[in-house]
Amino acid sequence: MIVYQDRISGNELLSDSFLYRELENGVLWEVDGQWVVQGAVDVDIGANPCNEGGDHEGGDQEGVDEEAVKELPAFERKEFCTYMKRYIKNLIAKLEDEEQERFKNNIESATKFLLSKLADFQFFVGESMHDDGSLVLAYYKDGAADPTFLYFAHGLKKINC
Repeated sequence: MIVYQDRISGNELLSDSFLYRELENGVLWEVDGQWVVQGAVDVDIGANPCNEGGDHEGGDQEGVDEEAVKELPAFERKEFCTYMKRYIKNLIAKLEDEEQERFKNNIESATKFLLSKLADFQFFVGESMHDDGSLVLAYYKDGAADPTFLYFAHGLKKINC
């Protein structure tokens, strides 16, 4: 199994269980995703909640974790550009010469692509919520029910498990 870690934060962001497509000359990876509910889920097993002290009309739903997923608030254009400048500077310092050149030659067009979709994105970070770490961007293609995720390919470090 292969796991991809964020080069800056060290957080695991992706595994080889998910196929990716390269965008913007390999600067971005696009991955089809699906939402998974984490935490407690209210399951109706057919019991009568009125006889068991529950509220049949849907009142309080104890056990449901309202904060199952952490998400950053949306970026404004200026804030996103500031983030990208800092991210590019930090990432270039961690890349080998050949990778640096390829990244530098293509990150501008990738950033323009991201800016064109900025209003459509949801932003996610790794477990440590590291400020300078890589963002994972999610959006819905053509009204799809499940999101498509974008990763910065050069920001991922391949780890064989």
